[in-house]
Amino acid sequence: MSEEKKTEQAESGMDNIKEYGQAVLNNPKSNHRIHLLSIIGEIEGHECLPSTTKTTKYEHVLPQLAVIEDSEEIDGILLILNTVGGDVESGLAIAEMVASVNKPSVSLVLGGSHSIGVPLAVSTDYSFIVPSGTMVIHPVRMNGTVIGAKQTYDYFQQMQDRILTFVESHSGAKQERMVELMMNTDMLSKDLGTILVGKEAVQEGLINEVGGIHEAVSKLHEMIDKESKQDSAN
Repeated sequence: MSEEKKTEQAESGMDNIKEYGQAVLNNPKSNHRIHLLSIIGEIEGHECLPSTTKTTKYEHVLPQLAVIEDSEEIDGILLILNTVGGDVESGLAIAEMVASVNKPSVSLVLGGSHSIGVPLAVSTDYSFIVPSGTMVIHPVRMNGTVIGAKQTYDYFQQMQDRILTFVESHSGAKQERMVELMMNTDMLSKDLGTILVGKEAVQEGLINEVGGIHEAVSKLHEMIDKESKQDSAN
């Protein structure tokens, strides 16, 4: 590859990091290409949030996941999370998309993965959380007015059931236990819910292991190697 081409790729990579929080990790020793995707701040839905708010835009993430699925050059996905949650529909759409990509994937919770960040954290094939990382589990909320008390309750219950079903099917956590954590009144002074820190998220079955970036990347390389061997055997 020419120096000019390498420079163009490096500049393009820096632009992706600045604009979308994405990069491609290319380790010459392993010969694996890993797509790094970060979910930070608040997950933006159909309405734009203020420019002063750190956001993850689903209209950026979903097309990129489609490109990753279709690319023969990308071997795996590393999902980095530090999010306060955000739009439920958009967050769940991203989680479903990550879960459906047919390539090895690993998530790493840094700082926090709260609210709709919980299904995002468990959407990968394997998950890590740093010792100080947090996950906040609480009932579904919505801004704005939905007319009719029973209709409001039914709508919220349906949305909450979708989230709980996804989390249970992609982790070791059970719906009944998740509901208990959601409805906990002892921990959050002005709200219902539970804060899980580091190993507590592992103990509850949400996250596979406590670890950092080294453990996450090493695990992903291991998973890619294993899949390559299986493909070769077939």
